[in-house]
Amino acid sequence: MSSVPGYFITGTDTGVGKTVVTLGLMQYLQQQGVTVAAMKPVAAGCEKTAAGLRNDDAVQLMQQSSISLDYDQVNPYAFEPAIAPHIAASQCGVRIEPERILRTYSELTDLVDCVLVEGAGGWLVPLNDSATMADLAVQLGLNTILVVGIRLGCLNHALLSAAAIQSSGLKFAGWVANCLPSTRAGAVDENINSLKSRISAPLLGIVPALSGVSAKAVAGCVSL
Repeated sequence: MSSVPGYFITGTDTGVGKTVVTLGLMQYLQQQGVTVAAMKPVAAGCEKTAAGLRNDDAVQLMQQSSISLDYDQVNPYAFEPAIAPHIAASQCGVRIEPERILRTYSELTDLVDCVLVEGAGGWLVPLNDSATMADLAVQLGLNTILVVGIRLGCLNHALLSAAAIQSSGLKFAGWVANCLPSTRAGAVDENINSLKSRISAPLLGIVPALSGVSAKAVAGCVSL
């Protein structure tokens, strides 16, 4: 195994661009000669296919990985309802077990230099009746990166998320400002500067509102 650390990618909310940023970070690391794999351990809103349930985000992560992986290695828990993961799991008669995710993660660490794990929703999204996404990150022991969707309301969400990450005991590796298409142009710099002055972790990059988002384009906007 390489000494390159693994990363847990969380977000201020759902729909803030965690997958886009994760793909960009994978591409960035690959450009440095690092072999990379990624997991999206829990995904709701999956589509039925001939091969089983598939989540588009997880498929993209699988395709970006440096090695060929089975879908179940990337997304151990897949649910069709596009709702909170623990509710989707309950409706499907399944309990999300962090131990299963930990085993899969451990298997991947033997295959590549670095593994990125993308959370679902935000930092405190429940996994089951007692564990949250934050608990999973702590059990994995990964450096954490926060994706902030730059839009109205992002300051409160970002600062609360940053405080929670810092209190978890994990290394807060940094945050990425992802400028969403709905962002008002005049508020982008002000919002980012407000967060830079209040979040002690480094700003790892600013992803502009791109018309054609690609891993390569995002990789050019971030740095670890």
